[in-house]
Amino acid sequence: MTGTIEDMANTSSRALRLLSLLQNHRFWPGAELAERLGVAPRTLRRDVDRLRELGYPVAARPGVDGGYQLAPGAVLPPLVLDDEEAVALVVGLRLAAQGAVSQGASTAGTVPEAAVRALAKVTQVMPARLRRRAGAVAAMTESASWSTARSDRATAINPDVLATTALACRDTERIRFGYGAASGERTERHVEPHRLVALDRWWYVLAYDLNRNDWRIFRLDRVLEVPQPTGARFRPRALPAADAAEYVRASIAATPGTTRVEALIEAPAEVVRERIGHWAKITPAGPGQCTAAMTPPDSLDWALFALGLAGADFQVLSPPELTETIADWGARFTRAARSRAEA
Repeated sequence: MTGTIEDMANTSSRALRLLSLLQNHRFWPGAELAERLGVAPRTLRRDVDRLRELGYPVAARPGVDGGYQLAPGAVLPPLVLDDEEAVALVVGLRLAAQGAVSQGASTAGTVPEAAVRALAKVTQVMPARLRRRAGAVAAMTESASWSTARSDRATAINPDVLATTALACRDTERIRFGYGAASGERTERHVEPHRLVALDRWWYVLAYDLNRNDWRIFRLDRVLEVPQPTGARFRPRALPAADAAEYVRASIAATPGTTRVEALIEAPAEVVRERIGHWAKITPAGPGQCTAAMTPPDSLDWALFALGLAGADFQVLSPPELTETIADWGARFTRAARSRAEA
C-alpha cells in the first residue's frame, strides 16, 4: 500500500465515520452524506466501494435524488484494517488527543475528547497482533508539535519502521538499523530506543547510541530499512531532560542554522508557561513580565503564532526579521477587520 500515514489515517477515519452514519439504517442523499464527511462526491463513492470490499452491504440509489443506505437487517462484519491502516489510524487519534492535553486545554466535549474515546474503541476491536503494534505506537509517542495537523503531515515514513521502533521502545529491546545522514552517508546504528517524538514535519526516535555512548535523535524517514530487534533487553537510562519531547526540541534548537526567537512578554511567567510552555522556555523577567525563548523548526510564522497565544503584549528581542513578519500579519488582520466592518 502506498501513501503517507496521514493519507491512510484520513481514509480509515472517514470509513469509521461513514459506517457510523450508515448504521442509522436511514437513507442518506449523496450530497448530504458527502457534506457531512467533508469530501467530494467522487471521494464518497470510493469510500462506499471500500466498505463494500470489507463486506458491508451498502445499497446505492442512482440519479439526482440518489444516495446510500445499508441493506436492512444486514449483519455487519467488523471493520477490517491492514497493518499500515491500523498504525495510521491510531497515530492520528493519539496525536489529536495529545495535542490539546499538552496545551493545557480542557478536552470535555471536544474533538480531542472524542479522539480519546475513538482510540479506546478502535484498539479494543483490533486483532491481537494489530492491537500490539498500534498500541505501542500510541503509548510510545510524544507530541512536541506546534499543531497536530502539522505533525500529521510529517509522516511520509514506512509504517513498519514506526511500529517496529515503537515496539522496541515499549519492550525495552535494543535494535539495529541503517541510517542515512543528510549528506547521504550511511552508518550502522545499534541503539536503545526510548521514545518516539512527533515534531511538526518529522518523526524522531530518541535513543541511546551504544556505538557512541551518548544520547542521539534519529529522524525516522532516514532509517533505511525496518529496524531489526536484537532480542537483547536493556534497563532504561535516565533521560538528560525532563522528557523526550523537551530533549528533541532542545537538540534541534542547538543545531547550527536554526533561528532562535526571544521576546519580552507583559505577563507573569506562570501564566505564560501554562499557555505556551510546551513550545518555549519561559523565564521570569521582573514583576508581571517574562521572556520566552524558542527555536521554531520551520518558519517565523509559528513563533508569532505562539506569541499570540500568550494573550499579552510583547516586545521582540530577536531576531529583527520577526518584526517584519509581525507587520505583515498586522496589515492582513487590519484589512480583514476593515472589510468586516464595511460589509
